[in-house]
Amino acid sequence: MSDIHWYVYIVRCADASLYTGVAKNIDSRVALHNVGRGAKYTRARLPVTLVYREAVVDRSAALRRECAIKRLRSAAKRKLIAQYVD
Repeated sequence: MSDIHWYVYIVRCADASLYTGVAKNIDSRVALHNVGRGAKYTRARLPVTLVYREAVVDRSAALRRECAIKRLRSAAKRKLIAQYVD
């Protein structure tokens, strides 16, 4: 099962706010956000742009990392995004 990856991702909304989530297929998930079928938070803030992704081994690890990122202050999130290289 180690070949099945989950991802933690951050998208920047049109109002410059950030949304953090988890998904197995990020491209599909971002596309869902952009057609208004993603999270309720992003529906009123379209379009969204992927600014960060991080591969993890399973859903449990993805959810733990998502919580850790959500607890970060805004400056720390911006620093994480600035250091991100796709």
